[in-house]
Amino acid sequence: MRNAENALKSAKALGRNRYRLYAPTMGAYALEKLQLKMALSYAVENKELKLFYQPKVDSRSGEIIGVEALVRWDHPIQGEIQPGEFIPLAEETGLILPIGGWVLKEACEQMTKWRADGHPNLTVSVNISAHQFREKDFSEIVRTVLKRAGLQPQALELEITETVAMTEVEKTMERLRELERLGLTISIDDFGTGYSSLSYLQRFPIHALKIDRSFVGKLPADKGDKAIVKSILALANYLGLDVVAEGVETAAQAKFLTQEGCQYLQGYYFARPMPSSDCTQLLQKGLDTKPDEGDTAEA
Repeated sequence: MRNAENALKSAKALGRNRYRLYAPTMGAYALEKLQLKMALSYAVENKELKLFYQPKVDSRSGEIIGVEALVRWDHPIQGEIQPGEFIPLAEETGLILPIGGWVLKEACEQMTKWRADGHPNLTVSVNISAHQFREKDFSEIVRTVLKRAGLQPQALELEITETVAMTEVEKTMERLRELERLGLTISIDDFGTGYSSLSYLQRFPIHALKIDRSFVGKLPADKGDKAIVKSILALANYLGLDVVAEGVETAAQAKFLTQEGCQYLQGYYFARPMPSSDCTQLLQKGLDTKPDEGDTAEA
């Protein structure tokens, strides 16, 4: 029965109207996934997860104006496991709630320290999962975290995806208004990769759009990506929204985005995600790389 179940899952993964015969590799994959789930549960309980921070840069001045908090898992045996591998598992098992709560708490406490150390205008962005966003008391959870951390709401930016925003639109609208009343900044992450209604985008109380890295990687050579990015910037400008471009890896990309009016940039061209201690040093000395320097850069 277990083998049949594995074959069924494999068939479903390939789409409708298909069949698969069981193969031993299916069972091995299922066992590996189960072991990873158990290890993740242990990692959450024993605080093996850690937060890295990636700077967000003002395209005009080259100054670091904020950071994005990114969770990392350094497995004691397998080494670093990518978020794309363990975050879906966390969502599937429900562990995303304690992980997300920890990330929010840790990021706010760290931002309080940075602001007290001479960076009073710095902000931190935190990705919010669908499971977190749909919690009935999510707004109250955020309020409590901010209060305990002693952090002003204006210092926190919450990022949700288009898919989350467009699920149960009326409830989403109500939740976003609750968060807006707290004084937070709200942005739509990975913009352009999901499905969004422009009419709802205009109604949502959001403050920024994040251009997905898939549209940035081939800039400025790819005509299609250039057209998409220009359209997003024009739309955001019309709606009075800020724009952050993710995945900026070359000076040419940074220069193009700056010239087109993208306010904020984020990516390896400026800095990779780093532990809080390294980020503290970077905040003190500033960036060596500017948006308009040169034509090429190492990723």
